[in-house]
Amino acid sequence: MQDENLNDQISNTKEEDNGAKLIFENSTLCAELLRDYSDIELLKNVMPEDITDVTERFIPMFTEERNADVIKQVRIGMGEGNDDNYIFIALIEHKAHVDYNVIMQVLRYMVFIWEDYEKRQEKKFKGVSKLKSFKYPPIFPIVYYNGEEKWTAAMSLRERIALSEIFGMYIPDFCYHLVSTSEYDNEALISKNDGLSLIMLINKIKEADSFKRLGLPKYYLDDVANNSPEDVLEVLARVIAVILRKQNVPENEIQNFIDHIKERRMSDLFEGWKGFDVQEERRNGEFINQIKLICKKLSKGKNIDDIASELEEDDISKIQEIVDIAYKFAPDYDANKIYEELTQKNQTEVIK
Repeated sequence: MQDENLNDQISNTKEEDNGAKLIFENSTLCAELLRDYSDIELLKNVMPEDITDVTERFIPMFTEERNADVIKQVRIGMGEGNDDNYIFIALIEHKAHVDYNVIMQVLRYMVFIWEDYEKRQEKKFKGVSKLKSFKYPPIFPIVYYNGEEKWTAAMSLRERIALSEIFGMYIPDFCYHLVSTSEYDNEALISKNDGLSLIMLINKIKEADSFKRLGLPKYYLDDVANNSPEDVLEVLARVIAVILRKQNVPENEIQNFIDHIKERRMSDLFEGWKGFDVQEERRNGEFINQIKLICKKLSKGKNIDDIASELEEDDISKIQEIVDIAYKFAPDYDANKIYEELTQKNQTEVIK
């Protein structure tokens, strides 16, 4: 059982990672991340055409569990009166669960990127890295976190080093920038008015039925639909499909969502949403089958003790509850009607 739970967790993590990889492979969504969620004035005008994906170059440093990480080369202007552009590196690391060693992981990535830069420059100009004027490009490390728990991992390297208060001046230090979906309320995300904000809103949903309660404004959905390029709509559709499958939503309803997104009909995205859960329906079906078994034994004249024993049910009260209602439908014992009355009875008791 423990191995099954571990496998489920790994599978879920990979599924979430794949969704994150879809998001940040897209230059438009990356530009939105840098412009709207970085709080760095210099990045407020970054456009998709300023971004080049260089992840492939650094594949050797990624492990299988970290295949959602992306690395972008970003060209930025240095401000008014300066025509020169400058290149920096955006390192985007995705986490679905709190990872207390993420700061060390990011450090390894940064050193790897700088070493790669040095080697490339040395190939062009032998000995250039030894010159006083040689500079390494800045790296902007971002941790994109869409888990449920509050992020409590160390935000700086020094926090992770023992006796840092004594050896502080000898310990290198840096911080990463955290973008946590749970830290943004719905109103704040809606105000961003872009594709990434919609993904972050959907990512916060943990139950299929909660989609009905999002209550996203029509103007917001229309703006996202009309202003997003085709490639962003494709990413939106694929990421939302990943999230819906985790909620056991049937494929026909997932396809309905996808069609609404691709056809730019987002304003009625949640119209007719049923909040259907396959696992719940399966449990209901198993319960009806149990009712049928009990009714079959009742028709043979079995008493409650015998029925409980044959069904290996220790809690006789559960059998008694079914039998009490089943008698109303004797001798036909309609299992579906018995189930409906049991459901209504339980719902009434919850309300009381």
